[in-house]
Amino acid sequence: MSGIFGAYSTTNKPVLEEVYLGLYALQHRGQESAGIAWAEDGHVASVRGMGLLHNAIDQQRLAGESANCAIGHVRYVPLESSQLHNVLPICANYARGPVAIAHDGLVTNLAELTRQLEQRGAIFQSSTNSEAILHMMAQKSHMQPIDALVDALKKLEGSYAIAVLLEDSLVAARDPYGFKPLVIGERDGTYYAASESCALDIVGAKLLRDVEPGEIVVIGAKGMKSLRVRQERCGRCMHCSFEYVYTARPDSIIDGRSVYEARKEMGRRLARKSPCGGADLAAGMPDSGTISAIGYAQAAGTPFEMGVVRNRYVGRTFIQPTQKVRELGVKIKLNPIAEIFKDKRAVIVDDSIVRGTTAERIVSMIRNCGAAEVHLRIASPPVLHPCRYGIDTRKEETLAAVRMTLDELCRKVGADSLDYLTEEDLIAAIGLPEDKLCTACFTGKYLEER
Repeated sequence: MSGIFGAYSTTNKPVLEEVYLGLYALQHRGQESAGIAWAEDGHVASVRGMGLLHNAIDQQRLAGESANCAIGHVRYVPLESSQLHNVLPICANYARGPVAIAHDGLVTNLAELTRQLEQRGAIFQSSTNSEAILHMMAQKSHMQPIDALVDALKKLEGSYAIAVLLEDSLVAARDPYGFKPLVIGERDGTYYAASESCALDIVGAKLLRDVEPGEIVVIGAKGMKSLRVRQERCGRCMHCSFEYVYTARPDSIIDGRSVYEARKEMGRRLARKSPCGGADLAAGMPDSGTISAIGYAQAAGTPFEMGVVRNRYVGRTFIQPTQKVRELGVKIKLNPIAEIFKDKRAVIVDDSIVRGTTAERIVSMIRNCGAAEVHLRIASPPVLHPCRYGIDTRKEETLAAVRMTLDELCRKVGADSLDYLTEEDLIAAIGLPEDKLCTACFTGKYLEER
């Protein structure tokens, strides 16, 4: 998971602080590193660091720079890749000028591309997907930078949403299947590219549109133009359904669909499928389960309570790098209000169960508050398969729904009952056609098998 943000001012307005603000709005997509890059006197300059944005980057440093084009990145990576040399954007000054790349997604043929590039003399300094793109551009130095980039993107398999800084332009590109979200916005002659529309809101920009699958948007002094990569595949979309379930912020609009409305409809459908008659209250697991809980309560006619309080200074538990930190993080992050749950039959709605860590801990905490019953409802289908395109669900055997049956998992988390949303209801709630959605983590129907 990553968040990318880029800005280009056609009026030569400084944009670095706006990129910083845009990354703030995307912090939920990556908590372990952050970086910003810009062109300066014919060379690429950057600031990068580990941790949350405000720890990784000195905002005062940015305030003193006058660059009118910049890109930024926040990143979640597995622990073994969490090192400074893997922090994006990756930057270089090559024969055709400065270039920097920020990438969200997973290039599935990266090992093959790396081997081919190394055989032609490339020396890799990181384990990022972005560096392969950089080397492919460098080995086409006879081409204009934008042509070299297009040539490189044609060789990629898997998922990508990227922002690329060139000396005189900002480039935003999305893979031919549209796995990862990417939007374009504009305000007063400044154009923006962002992983989610919520990042446009923070800089006061108007959402123009999504970058289409297979599209390359080039933004320069004369405005915006569109190119295509792999035109023949552009009609076959595979938008990530997990963005609507968990990854995206609820105030974002992705491919024309409000994440808030999608999650609320998930809750409504969950209540119709798995009612809990006689429940005294419904509560959500902050933050991504809260909106589904509102929809559940409305459809079930059950009072909604903000029964679980989140510590706002703690990040997302699912994207912590190790299991031990995830387990400790649940108690630090979430705290149920005892007075709300005491002697009550409670329905707790969460967005998903991946490894089961959060569900087990929170059910136990609510029981310790004196709840009479705790019924767990999940506003997505069981996560049964690892993601091949960018979400770090890691190995299949770590997934709770793979290791246990529904009854076993219910007993493991300590709930009185447990049920999930169906795949059909998930697709209907998102509101996009089934053949336009990737549900591989729920169904095992990967792109190669559809």
